[in-house]
Amino acid sequence: MATTAPLSLVNVTLEYPDGGGTTTALDQVSLTASAGQLVSLVGPSGSGKSSLLATAATLVRPTRGQVLIDGTDTAGLKDKELSALRREKVGIIFQQPNLLPSLTAVEQLVISAHLRGKTAKAARARAAGLLDVVGLSASAGKLPHQLSGGQRQRVNIARALMGSPKVLLVDEPTAALDHERSAAIVGLLRQVTTEFGVATVMVTHDTEFVPLTDAVATMRDGRLTAPVLALSPSGAP
Repeated sequence: MATTAPLSLVNVTLEYPDGGGTTTALDQVSLTASAGQLVSLVGPSGSGKSSLLATAATLVRPTRGQVLIDGTDTAGLKDKELSALRREKVGIIFQQPNLLPSLTAVEQLVISAHLRGKTAKAARARAAGLLDVVGLSASAGKLPHQLSGGQRQRVNIARALMGSPKVLLVDEPTAALDHERSAAIVGLLRQVTTEFGVATVMVTHDTEFVPLTDAVATMRDGRLTAPVLALSPSGAP
C-alpha cells in the first residue's frame, strides 16, 4: 500500500492581478516531499521560490491546482479549517527568527504550544526536549538579545517543531549567518528532518549546502526547470 507524502503540489498555478493584466508567479508546478526527505529549492531572485513556499504553507491559495498536506486536499477547506490544518501539520521557519524580545528561549516555544491549547506542563517538557535537540539546553533561560544569530535561528527551528508537524517549510535560513553558522544550521535541518520524519523544503541561495540535502528543485520564471533531482548520500547526482 502506497504511503501518502506529507506534502504534494500538483500542477499549481498562482496568478496575481497586475494593473490591467495578470502576473503568473507559479506556472503548473508539481513537487512532492516525502517523510524524512530534505528538498532544497534553488533559483534566481524572482523565480517563484517564495511564492511556492507560501502556497505550500497554505498562506496563499493557488489559482489552480492542488496542495495536499498529509493527504488532505486544502482546496475545499474554509479559512478556519485551513488555519487549524496549518497549525497542526505545518512548521514554518522564516528567514528572520522574529523572536519576542521579552521572552526567554524556552518561553518562545511554550507560548507557541499555548496557542495550540497544550497544557503548560506538557509544553515545557516538549520545549526542553527540543532545545536539547537543537543544542540550546544551556541557553533556555536567555533572552533573544543574549543569543547569537545562529542560536536565534536554532530557537526558530525548535519553535517550528513544537506542534509535531508533518511538513517543515524553511525560507533562506542562512541568509544572515556566516559560513560556519550556516553550515551548522543546514546540518541541524538535515538532522531534525531525519529524526522527526518530517518532509522539509528549504529555499536557499547557498548552493554550497545543497549536497547536504536529499534532492534539489530548480526554479526559473515560476516553473520547475527540470524534474526534482535526487542526490546520492555523497551529494553527487
